[in-house]
Amino acid sequence: MSQPKQEPYHKIQDSAPVLPAGCPVNSGFTTFDSDYLQNPYPQLEKLLAEQPVFYSEQLGYLVLTRMDDILEVFKNPKIFSSENVQDPVFPICPAAQEVLSAEDYNPQAVMSNRQPPDHTRIRKYTREGFSGRRMKILEPYIRQTSTNLVSAMLAGGSPADFVSAVGHTLPGQIIFRFIGFPEQDDEELMHWTADRLAIVWGRPDEKEQVAIAENMLRYWRYCRQFVALRKRSPADDFTSELLAAHKEHPDDLTYREVESVIYGLSFAGHEIVSNFLSLSLLNLLPDRKQWQALCENPSLIPGALEEILRVDSPQTSWRRVATQDTCIGNVRVPKGTRIFLSLGAANHEPGIFEQPAVCDIRRKNAARHISFGHGIHFCLGARLARLEGQIALETLTQHAPDLRLVPAQQLEFSSNITFRGPKKLYVEWG
Repeated sequence: MSQPKQEPYHKIQDSAPVLPAGCPVNSGFTTFDSDYLQNPYPQLEKLLAEQPVFYSEQLGYLVLTRMDDILEVFKNPKIFSSENVQDPVFPICPAAQEVLSAEDYNPQAVMSNRQPPDHTRIRKYTREGFSGRRMKILEPYIRQTSTNLVSAMLAGGSPADFVSAVGHTLPGQIIFRFIGFPEQDDEELMHWTADRLAIVWGRPDEKEQVAIAENMLRYWRYCRQFVALRKRSPADDFTSELLAAHKEHPDDLTYREVESVIYGLSFAGHEIVSNFLSLSLLNLLPDRKQWQALCENPSLIPGALEEILRVDSPQTSWRRVATQDTCIGNVRVPKGTRIFLSLGAANHEPGIFEQPAVCDIRRKNAARHISFGHGIHFCLGARLARLEGQIALETLTQHAPDLRLVPAQQLEFSSNITFRGPKKLYVEWG
C-alpha cells in the first residue's frame, strides 16, 4: 500500500482571497467587532433576515448564514474542503514562522483538516477510542473531579471565578486522562495549550504569536515523547489504543498520524468544552425558574445542554474552501473561495427555531442545532463533551443550588473568528 500524502497540520495562507463575482459585499462585518464579541446574535439574526449570503471584505470570506446553505456545504466535502480549518486566518509574523519551521515540528493534518479518503481511514480508528466502553471508564473520574473542583470553589468562598476554578480545569484534566497524560504534567500542559486558538483563529500581536508558537512547539515535542513512551509501555488509554491499531495496520494508520491525532485532540477537547461549561452558566443562571427546575429535576439537564449549544454555542462558525467552481443559492462560487459557515446564525434561524434568541430548556427541537457540525466531520468528541456538561451541571445543581452570577460584571470574550466563551465568569452563592 502506498504511503498517504503528508499534509502539514497548519498551512500558512499566502494567496489572496477570491471574491465571488456578483456576490453582495459587506465592508463592515467582522467577528472582531466589540459588539459581536460580546453578543454576536443580534447581528447574525439581522444578517440572516436581510443579507444571508455575502462576502466579508474584512475577513476575506464568503459568509453563509442559512441552515440549508450550510448543510449543503457540510454534505459535499468533495466540493467544499475542510483542509483550511486549522490554518491561521491571518498571516503569522516571520518570527513566529521561524519557531514553527523547526525541523522536528512536523504534525500532519489528520482529522478536521484532512479530506477523504484519508479522513475516513483515520477516523475509523479514532472513533473507536470514543466508544461507550471508554466513556464508562471515564465517567467515575469525571464525577469525582467535578465534585472535587466544585467543592474547592465553594470552600474558597464567594464570589469566585468559575472559569479558573472549574470551567477551564475540568475539561483539561478529563481530556488529558483520556489521552493518558500523567496528572503531574497537567499544569504545564494547560499552559502550553491555553492560547493556541489565538494564533489560528485570532490576530494576536507579534510578541504573542511568538510565545504561542513556542508553546505549540513544546507541546508537539511532549506529545511525540509521550507516544514513544506508550509505544514502549502501553496502558489503558486512547494513545495506547491508537498505537495498537498502528501496530496491527501500519500502512493504514501511520505512526506520525498517531502523534498528530494526540497533538490535535487536546485543543478540541479542552478549550471548546471549557467555553461550553461557562456559557451554560451564563445563560442558565439569570433565569431562576429554569435553574430551579434543573436543581429539582436533573433529567432536564441533557435537554438544557442542547439548548445551550443552540442558543449560545461555544463554536459559532467553521470554515471551508471551494475545490472547484460551484454555486451556493444564486451565488457563483469560484474555485479557491474561502467560506465562513455561521453556525450561530443558522442555530437562530426563526423558520426553524421559534423565538430563537430565547433560552428555553424545554425546547423540543433544540437538538436540531449544528454546533457539532454535520456529515463526515461531525465532532468526534460530541459524546464526551455532552457527558462532561451533564456531570458538571448535575454537580453544580446538587452542591450549589443557590449559585448565581455576580451582577454587573464586565465580561471579556476571546477575540477570534470561531470560538466563544468568557475569559472570566464570576459567580456567588449563600
